[in-house]
Amino acid sequence: MDHLRNFIVEGMLAPGMKLNERTLCETLGISRTPLREALKVLASEGLIDILPNRGASVSRMSDAEIRETFELMGGLEAFSGELACERMTPAELSEIKALHYAMLACREQNDLSGYYSRNQAIHDKINDAARNSALRQTYVSVNRRLQALRFRSNFQTTKWDSAIRDHEAMIAALESRDGKRMAEIMRAHLMAKRDAVLAERTMTTVKPISEGGTLPG
Repeated sequence: MDHLRNFIVEGMLAPGMKLNERTLCETLGISRTPLREALKVLASEGLIDILPNRGASVSRMSDAEIRETFELMGGLEAFSGELACERMTPAELSEIKALHYAMLACREQNDLSGYYSRNQAIHDKINDAARNSALRQTYVSVNRRLQALRFRSNFQTTKWDSAIRDHEAMIAALESRDGKRMAEIMRAHLMAKRDAVLAERTMTTVKPISEGGTLPG
C-alpha cells in the first residue's frame, strides 16, 4: 500500500486518473484481493475515489477544497508548533536539526524525493512533540489529503530556498520556546504552500502514466 500511496503522492498516478487493477497488480506483484483492500484504505484517506460500477480513480481536489484544507492544516500546524515550544525535549530538537541538515544536503543535490521526505519528517516531528494525541490524529488525516499537492509544489526548486528559510525560523522559535512566533511561522508557511499549489497545480515535471509515463518497477 505504501508503494501505491507514493505513486499518487509523487504524481505517477495523476489526479482524476482511472486506476487499472491489472496493471497495478502486475506492477506491485500482488493479487487483486490485497490491491482492493489497499484501495479501500486509500479511499478512506481521501487519496482515491471508488464509485459503484466505475472502479477507482485518483482523487482530484477543487481549488475551493485546496484552499479550505490548507487553511485547516495551517491552523493545526500552528497549534502543533505552539505546543511543541512548551513540550519539546532537547533530544527532539536535535532530531529536527539533523533532519534540517539532511534536507539541505538534498537541496544541494536537487533530490526532490529526499528533500520532500525530510521536509515532511520535520513537520511530523514538530507535531509529535506537541504531545496531543487528538491533534496528531487529525493532523495525520488532513495531511494525507495534501501530500500529493505538497510534493508537487516542490517541482520548482527555486521555491525550496524560501521553505528552507521558513524551517530555519521554525528552529529558532523552537530553540527560544517562543510559541506565539512559532504559530505565526507555521501558519504563514502553510499559506505560502497553499498559494504555490494553486498557482502551479497544472505544472509538472513528473510524467504521469496517463500521459505515457510508466510506473517504477
